Amino acid sequence: MALTQQLARVSPEYLEQCRRTAAAAPDGDPQWDPPDEDTLDLDWAIWGLIRFCGRSETDAGHRDILQRSIEGEAGGVEFLDHREVHDGFDSPPALHSPAAVAKLAEALNTIDLHQTLTRLPRDAKEAAQACGFEWEDTHPRAYLTRHFTALRDFYNTASQRNQAILTWVD
Repeated sequence: MALTQQLARVSPEYLEQCRRTAAAAPDGDPQWDPPDEDTLDLDWAIWGLIRFCGRSETDAGHRDILQRSIEGEAGGVEFLDHREVHDGFDSPPALHSPAAVAKLAEALNTIDLHQTLTRLPRDAKEAAQACGFEWEDTHPRAYLTRHFTALRDFYNTASQRNQAILTWVD
């Protein structure tokens, strides 16, 4: 089973509702189920970008922004560490508050992905290896671009709506 990076946009009110539901439920189930349009599966793309950016001093700041965007802040959402929400393969969900989301959205908007990706090797296999992927015949540029754009847009929308973002690996 492949694990992938997951995100969900939620309002602070929705999180509080889930907290109350979990506290009242005999099994602690928070009845957490954000709508599909407020969830994002980043697959392995951002991990690949983080790895690639980590190899270049030029992109170290980008690496840090990307890493923060998928890590969340510890604590505050322990009630989501439930078998109906989190499968237990990695750390439980972590939270970015609406204020942190706004700062990260702004930071993600500063990343010039095109410039970063110009440093990828031209050869598909070499480029994939630079990102930690085991592909041989498909260059990762479009894959990385598609998922980075989705991440940036996801954060921008959450920031505009004053939402929090939950992060986890599933």
